[in-house]
Amino acid sequence: MHFLLIYDTAPDYLQRRGEFRDVHLAFAWQAVERGELLLGGATGNPPDGALLLFEADSPEVPEAFAKADPYVLNGIVTGWRVTAWNTVVGAEASTPVRPAANARR
Repeated sequence: MHFLLIYDTAPDYLQRRGEFRDVHLAFAWQAVERGELLLGGATGNPPDGALLLFEADSPEVPEAFAKADPYVLNGIVTGWRVTAWNTVVGAEASTPVRPAANARR
């Protein structure tokens, strides 16, 4: 199943992230290597938040990630939430759904 970890970032995120960026990125790449984190990155231009896409059996995996993330621990991320994402279309969809044979186009 897929889960989105949604981050709210501090107003001074860009100014403060440099100090913790390498350790945050190393932490994230470890989650990739474990097969948990599929994609992650900042949203907006300039950045105003972040999204991280996880594949896991339960929301506990992205929750544990957030609770230990250096960005969260150091106040660069000011809030976070996890939501299940029922993916139905695409090669990596967790629950693929194809149209009926007689579906209109």
